[in-house]
Amino acid sequence: MLYFLLQWINKQYAFPGFGLFSYVSFRAALAAIFALGMSFLFGPKIIALLKTKQIGEQAKKELSNVGQHNLKAGTPTMGGLIVLTALLIPTILWANIENMYIILIVVVTAFLGGVGFLDDYLKVIKKLPKGLIGRYKVVGQIFIGLVLSCTIYFLPYLFPDNIEAIKTVTTVPFSKNFNFDWGIFYIPVVIFILTATSNAVNLTDGLDGLSIGTVGIVALTIAVICYVSGNSVFASYLNIIHLRGADELTIFCAALVGASLGFLWFNSYPAQVFMGDTGSLALGGAIGGLCILVRKEFLLPILGGVFFAETLSVIIQVGYFKYTKKKYGEGRRLFKMSPIHHHFEKSGLHESKIVLRFYIVAIILAIITMTTFKVR
Repeated sequence: MLYFLLQWINKQYAFPGFGLFSYVSFRAALAAIFALGMSFLFGPKIIALLKTKQIGEQAKKELSNVGQHNLKAGTPTMGGLIVLTALLIPTILWANIENMYIILIVVVTAFLGGVGFLDDYLKVIKKLPKGLIGRYKVVGQIFIGLVLSCTIYFLPYLFPDNIEAIKTVTTVPFSKNFNFDWGIFYIPVVIFILTATSNAVNLTDGLDGLSIGTVGIVALTIAVICYVSGNSVFASYLNIIHLRGADELTIFCAALVGASLGFLWFNSYPAQVFMGDTGSLALGGAIGGLCILVRKEFLLPILGGVFFAETLSVIIQVGYFKYTKKKYGEGRRLFKMSPIHHHFEKSGLHESKIVLRFYIVAIILAIITMTTFKVR
């Protein structure tokens, strides 16, 4: 909204320096600063409100004898409200809200944040052990996946550069002159990606600072990808799909980086607040949605490698347990506990060391992701 106001002032009065607000890079920096500032401003107030309402995390019995998990019971949850506030408001203020890329990513993030909020509300306030029943949660993820995929597939003319010719196309890593076309499978693929990424970030949110810090690293990388994808010169130089208007997503990514850093201030060990499903489902959906919008779906297993490994560890653990139970009559575990960060924790590593090492892995994966644009 401020974007339109400042553009109008610049056209009417041509004040010196106001032309800066037309640059995506400048507005992205402002969005990041605003997001960080809003986290520091509203964070303590939201945490205090959650404490007053006694909206606290329940103890995990399986981790009661590991580290200091027994002390985490009662820590305020639903802190995702801090992240969403610090992410969405700066985006709306500084991005072009008439841009279809911005509209879609804001809708996806807000909707999944609402699904996560409902799950947290039922679990923490209404004291329902399982919160929102899993199948209803999946229905919500499928619905927003349908909204995103059908908008791209059936309404390509709504985008700044009518994307009819490339609406189902995606970039293939390490390939210079080949782009993969999903064709008729595009809609189910988008639904799968959104559902998978939102659940993957949710699974990763098990140690203080782990999920939000990794999201920040991923968001910073995607910010660069969005910027070059929307810039015709850079897109041509890197030989990637040029999407006019997609550079506006850089503002959303920058706000996400700022919001992640701001929330990490309160969520780092020992955590003052947990983000709960309110934050994890929304942020996972945002990452998946961003990669879909800039046609970089195949980069997700690399860029989101930490989330991918966490999810894979759960799948392997459950599958191995069912297999051994059927074969031997007794279920066995491959890991001491899944997701895999709990395996390392039960192996004796302090959670701060695990989180730091996962950050290092996430940074390495981000670097590898960026090299895919030149090593082709």
